Amino acid sequence: MRTWLITGTSRGIGRELTEQLLARGDRVAATLRRPEQLDDLRHAFGERLWTRKLDVTDTAALTAVVDAAFAELGTIDVVVSNAGSGIFGAAEDLSDRQVEDLLATNLTGSIQLARRVIPRFREQGGGVLVQLSSMGGHVTFPGFAMYHATKWGIEGFIEALGKEIAGFGIQTLLVEPGMVRTSFYDAAGRVPASEPYRGGPTDREPIPLDQMPGSQSGVAHAIIEAASSDAPPKRLLLNSDAYELVTAELRERLSDFERQRDAAYAADAEHTTVAY
Repeated sequence: MRTWLITGTSRGIGRELTEQLLARGDRVAATLRRPEQLDDLRHAFGERLWTRKLDVTDTAALTAVVDAAFAELGTIDVVVSNAGSGIFGAAEDLSDRQVEDLLATNLTGSIQLARRVIPRFREQGGGVLVQLSSMGGHVTFPGFAMYHATKWGIEGFIEALGKEIAGFGIQTLLVEPGMVRTSFYDAAGRVPASEPYRGGPTDREPIPLDQMPGSQSGVAHAIIEAASSDAPPKRLLLNSDAYELVTAELRERLSDFERQRDAAYAADAEHTTVAY
């Protein structure tokens, strides 16, 4: 039996992970803003489900919950940083508060969770830190600029962090799903387009859930399998749309860079300004 700590378990992939792990006999420390939303699972699985109220933007509360989980449960094998939110709309149209809240949840909250888990993993001799990212950490779409900012940011943080902590036996795994049929899209905020953006690329109807290729249960199963393996991949690209879009974007980006090779090397030389 392995023990998992998961944030954001009220719905979507977090809830699905919790259900699958409990069903297979593992133990889950689940955090969410309203713990009563997991009462059905607590009744079904008893002490194998440990729950705590947590808003990941509250760093003091996050610290207390991580400390309590490791103190009460002992070894925690995998921590899944899953809590997140989205807001759709032109970057200019978002309020300052909306920008700050999204950064606090998706980026700062994930960073602070990792920083509090690392010493615990180091003390116990290892562990796996799973960070939910997105294909939106590689490709971008109009109307999602702030969401992309958080995902590109957390990708850079986790990649560098993984190199810092590899010597402690701690492994990191970035999960990059495509569009998955979850309640995430219903819960995400939407900002109406202001006059300059009306009729433009940010002013469009969202893709219906039934047209999204990703399966919530399939994504959760893939995460569990990867995190449970002896050598988790650094990145886990999931769903057909993510594979096609990300690999095409990376090929195009590499091709652009290769065309710039001469200019890149030329910039090594000192540039002499002609005096007039």
